[in-house]
Amino acid sequence: MTENPLLAEIDGDGVGWLTLNRPDVHNAFDDTMIATLAEALEGFGANPIVRAVVLTAAGRSFSAGADLNWMRRMAGFSFQQNVADAEVLGGLLRTLDTLPKPTVAMVQGPAFGGGVGLAAACDIVVAADTARFALTEVRLGLVPGTISPYVLAAIGARQARRYMVTGEAFDAAEAMRIGLVHRVVPGAALRPVVDEVLATLAGNGPEAMAATKEMIRAVAGRPVDDSVVRDTAERIARARASREAQTRITAFLDGRR
Repeated sequence: MTENPLLAEIDGDGVGWLTLNRPDVHNAFDDTMIATLAEALEGFGANPIVRAVVLTAAGRSFSAGADLNWMRRMAGFSFQQNVADAEVLGGLLRTLDTLPKPTVAMVQGPAFGGGVGLAAACDIVVAADTARFALTEVRLGLVPGTISPYVLAAIGARQARRYMVTGEAFDAAEAMRIGLVHRVVPGAALRPVVDEVLATLAGNGPEAMAATKEMIRAVAGRPVDDSVVRDTAERIARARASREAQTRITAFLDGRR
C-alpha cells in the first residue's frame, strides 16, 4: 500500500495541490485518507498564501469512492458508530464545499461513487475526455448518502433520479451535459487547461471570491423576496467599502493591472 495516502504542496503561485495517492486501490478513500484530506483542506483554507486549491489524483483513476474493505469493517460496528463514521466523511465534503478559496477538481480518470461527490463539491471541474463517472452505490446495496447534497446541487434531482438509481456509468461529455463537469479536454491538455483556469483565478480578488462563494450558498434556492434583496444589497455594500475593492477599482481606473 502507498505510504502517504495524500500528497499536499503549495507551489510558487500560491496554489495548494492535493493529490489522492492510493493508486493501487484506484484512490479509494478510507477513514485515514478522509481525516488527512480534511486536515489538509482546513490548513489550506486558513493559509493566506494559498489562493486556490486543486484536487487531483495519482495513477489511472481519480477515485473509486469508499474503500470496500473499510465498508466491510464498518458493517460490524453499531448503528451509532456507523453514523459517526459517515458524519466524518460528510464533514470532509462540507469543508471542501465551503472552503473560502476557489477549488478545482482535475479529473484524469474514472470517478465512481464518493469520487463523484468529491468532484461535485469543488467549484470547477475539468475532466479528461477519457474519464468516466458512475454513482455505483446501489450496486453494492448502499445509498449515496453523504455525497447526495453536492451531487444534487451539481446535476439536479431529475438527472440524479436516473444515475443514482441505475448506477450506470457515463462519459465525460455526458457529465458536462448534466452539469457535473465544466470542461472536457484531451488528456494531454488537462494540466495546461487547469493552469489556464488557475491563471484566471489569480487575477481576481481573494476576498471577493470567498465572499462570492458564501453568497452563492446563502442565496441559492431562495425565493427573491425582500430578505434576499436586502441580503444581497448588504453584501455588495460591504464589498464596495473593502480595502481590496477600493484598491482594485483605483488600479483599474488608473489603467494598472
